[in-house]
Amino acid sequence: MRDAEFVRRWLLAMAASVDQEADRLTELDSAIGDADHGVNMRRGFTAVAQSLAAEPPQTPGAVLTTAGRQLISKVGGASGPLYGTLLRATGKALGEAPRVSDAELREALATGVAAVAKLGGAAPGDKTMIDTLTPAVEALTDGYAAARTAAEEGALATVPLRARKGRASYLGERSVGHQDPGATSAALLVAALARTAAEADGGAGE
Repeated sequence: MRDAEFVRRWLLAMAASVDQEADRLTELDSAIGDADHGVNMRRGFTAVAQSLAAEPPQTPGAVLTTAGRQLISKVGGASGPLYGTLLRATGKALGEAPRVSDAELREALATGVAAVAKLGGAAPGDKTMIDTLTPAVEALTDGYAAARTAAEEGALATVPLRARKGRASYLGERSVGHQDPGATSAALLVAALARTAAEADGGAGE
């Protein structure tokens, strides 16, 4: 079972990953976007970490909804609404339970991914974060390590795709050959979850 502290550690791990990978995310975004994805994600998850430290929520759902609100209010561009929607919808799906099972977390994440897809109008193959999140959630049935692998493979699979949504879609064929920055940051989120689960479970599943 996973409690609020588990989810808090997951999001803090994501904040650390984003801080470390911000320059890479911006480099990817400079090729097919506005060259601000790393900066925006760092700003957003720094705010998330500060908020969770100042007043730690007491349930897994509340941790996620609090984080989602921070991202929506602090992050510019599309990233804030999309990541904020992902976390808020996941948190709302978990409700007020003080502890949730891995299966419940997976189902809630599926709800969150569906909310992101609806907001952005994106489907797998459109060269967005959905290309990472959809296979990752499906793979969660086989464990967190499997989800991490699926997420990383999903991000890499965006390279040959032509973007059909977001800023990159304006480039048409010129978007081919570049890894999508949103798919890449989404893989960081799944990897942070897998690491947190491995640490909580004594190293299993890494």
